[in-house]
Amino acid sequence: MPEKHEHYMRAALIEAAAALKAGEFPVGVVLVADGEILVRASRRNSQAQSRNEIDHAEINALRILLSEHAQLEPSRVSVYSSMEPCLMCYSTLLLSGIRRFVWAYEDVMGGGTNLALQQLNPLYQAMQVELVASVLRQESLAIFQQFFREHDYWQDSLLSHYTLSQQLDKPLYQQVDRQLSGEPS
Repeated sequence: MPEKHEHYMRAALIEAAAALKAGEFPVGVVLVADGEILVRASRRNSQAQSRNEIDHAEINALRILLSEHAQLEPSRVSVYSSMEPCLMCYSTLLLSGIRRFVWAYEDVMGGGTNLALQQLNPLYQAMQVELVASVLRQESLAIFQQFFREHDYWQDSLLSHYTLSQQLDKPLYQQVDRQLSGEPS
């Protein structure tokens, strides 16, 4: 199972790297069902001139899923994200019927997956959710560190301070940096 998670997480990290290259907050997502990637998406509108907090990668992916795969049973879908889904994304995906979440890097500031569903109203109490954290965490950390060194979105936040304080494997950082700049690794 870990190899399967790594395969799909690599696809999410490609989306995250593309978002970073476009100057966006580097959250990349793939939605998978029955061993097939159905949707690829990333964060949009995190730059100052178009900033909003609605176009998160998970919400963008869900919009595509609902328009292109409307007949698909949502319980068959797994979410792979370069960062732990925030509370908005997590609850929206839950309400949409998705129950499997895999992420690379923890969102210490706004992550929603520690929401105690059993303590909420009956709608949430019955939900059985599968959560898998830290799949290819170092690769995702390298992307987020580069973002916080170069961009102003969420600067001086708990997330930026935490991210920049994390130790990164130097050869891995150099490999990710080369990939993002288009150099062969």
